[in-house]
Amino acid sequence: MSEPALPLRVWIDADACPRAARDQVVKFALKRGLEVVLVAGQSQVKPAFACVRLIVVPSGPDAADDYLVEHAQPGELVICSDVPLADRLVKKGVAALDPRGREFDPRNMGERLAVRNLFTDLREQGQMYGGQAAYGERDRQAFANALDRLLTRLMRER
Repeated sequence: MSEPALPLRVWIDADACPRAARDQVVKFALKRGLEVVLVAGQSQVKPAFACVRLIVVPSGPDAADDYLVEHAQPGELVICSDVPLADRLVKKGVAALDPRGREFDPRNMGERLAVRNLFTDLREQGQMYGGQAAYGERDRQAFANALDRLLTRLMRER
């Protein structure tokens, strides 16, 4: 008799993930029997479901990112908006999706890193201000659609 397969694990870079996206992941987890692991550099409110774990890492630059790269496994999914983190994950074979529904993959990582570095340089030179627009209904819907597609693919690949 073979052992039952472990549930698909979805990791969330919780410090930067909008609550609406996090709630969407939990909803999918409850429906599909997934495990959700929130990784944060500071204390968070953990949704009160058995399928959700919260790991608070010691604070420090990139502590949560390093934890995610060290612990997420190929075939799992990480929700993050940090492009350098996504690059490290994708190189390891871990799926990565940003909270606005854009998947990170080997084909688009070079472009995503270049754009991120350009915007960082422009902000540092004072030629650009502010960050992304507020997280809205269109973002939430794009994320839900992309999450559904990606989870379906990952579960099929198992």
